[in-house]
Amino acid sequence: MEEIIEKVQRLFALLRDRKIQYVLVGGIALLQYIQGRNTEDIDVIVNLAALKKLPEITITSKDVYFARGNYQGLQIDFLLTKNPLFTHVLKCHVIQQPFFEQNIQSATIRGLILLKLYALPSLYRQGNFARIGLYENDVATLMFYHAPNMQEILEELSPFISAQDRNAIEAIVSDLAQRIARLKNLTDSKE
Repeated sequence: MEEIIEKVQRLFALLRDRKIQYVLVGGIALLQYIQGRNTEDIDVIVNLAALKKLPEITITSKDVYFARGNYQGLQIDFLLTKNPLFTHVLKCHVIQQPFFEQNIQSATIRGLILLKLYALPSLYRQGNFARIGLYENDVATLMFYHAPNMQEILEELSPFISAQDRNAIEAIVSDLAQRIARLKNLTDSKE
């Protein structure tokens, strides 16, 4: 674990030194807000030009909105700003967070929820049950501990998704809210 932390610290120092605009998203960003989230990689929003400024990172795959790279054995998933929602999160939902001996650009709670909800309809279409469970749990945990205004988040997300995906996401959020209410009722009845 120490070795991974050192690599992550070097990565963020590299991004800072190259003056690359980025925002940390995914599991490591979630650790800023909730405990117990495991992750095997780093997820970062950047623009495509930034990848050209990072020859230390070997790009192993790339498409329109995503790229995957390797930095000293550390897997990095890049969410590219060619996607309008990723650009929106990079511009509107960033907070400075302490990360060991440095400050990093991390997504806000709202930014993380936007990204997770945005991904869920696609994961359902792919039948990716394992990732669906992770993403839904991430959203539910953020909802439970931080009580964000989910209606406002859905409105903010709407310009970036289809009407069909909006309906699916509303159903997911409703289900998560019901689960949270059941948990709170059970907790309250134990007291």
